Amino acid sequence: MTPKVIAMAGKGGTGKTTTSALLIKYLLEKKLTPVLAVDADSNANLNELLELEVCSTIGAIRKDLKGDMPSGMTRDQFMEMKIQQAIIEDSGFDLLVMGQPDGPGCYCSANQYLAMTMERLADNYRYILVDNEAGMEHLSRMNLRSIDYLLIISDPSARGILTARRIAEITDPLGLVVKNKYLIVNRAPEPMTPELEAKIKEAVKESNLPLGGIFPASNELVQQEITGTSYLQLDNNIPVVQTAFATFDKIFG
Repeated sequence: MTPKVIAMAGKGGTGKTTTSALLIKYLLEKKLTPVLAVDADSNANLNELLELEVCSTIGAIRKDLKGDMPSGMTRDQFMEMKIQQAIIEDSGFDLLVMGQPDGPGCYCSANQYLAMTMERLADNYRYILVDNEAGMEHLSRMNLRSIDYLLIISDPSARGILTARRIAEITDPLGLVVKNKYLIVNRAPEPMTPELEAKIKEAVKESNLPLGGIFPASNELVQQEITGTSYLQLDNNIPVVQTAFATFDKIFG
C-alpha cells in the first residue's frame, strides 16, 4: 500500500495543528485509515489536541545516537528500534513527534536512518499527515519529497495570505513534487471583511493556489483546548467541524 502524503504549511500561529487535528478526526470518521500523524513542529502540541502523552521524540533519539550503542546492535538497528518505541499508537492512527531541532554537530546519519525507517513504515499506512513548522525541511529528512496534498494554512490577515502565496511558490525550488495545493483560511470572522475577501481572491488568482476552504473562528475549539479534551470528541454539529469536513470532502473526495 502506497500512502497518500498530506503536509501542512504556513507561518506560525495560523492554526496548522488545529487543522491537523480536525483532519485526523475526519480521516478516522471516514474510515480512511490507518493514518500516521507526524508532528514536525519544534513546538510540538498536536498530542495535546489529541489527548495523548509523548514519551519520546526523534530529537531525543538523535541525542541517544551520540552515546554508546547497545552490545550487538548497529546504529541503524538502534535508530529503528527507538523510532518504533517513540510511535504513539491509538485507534486508527499513530503519532510520531519530531521534537526539538538539531543542536550543534552533524546529524546527517540520524536523518538518513530516519528516512530509511520512514520508508519502511510508510507501507503500513493509508495516509501520512505531517504537521510542519513554517519551513518544510522535515519532509526531505523523512524522504517525503512527493506530496499528494499540501494544505497551506493562513490566518485572516494580509500578512498570512502573503506568506501562503510565498510558500506555494517555493515548493519547486525545494525539490518537492506537490500534486495538489490548497489554501485554507483559519479563524475567519463572520461576516468576512471585503478587504480579506479581496486578499484571498488575489492570492488564489496570482499564485495558482485554489481555495480549499475558510474555517470560521470557533469558541468551541478554544474551550476544547482550555479543558484539554481531545478534538476527536468534538461534536460534529458545531460550525467549524461542519465547515472542515465539507472542505476535506472537496479536497479528498
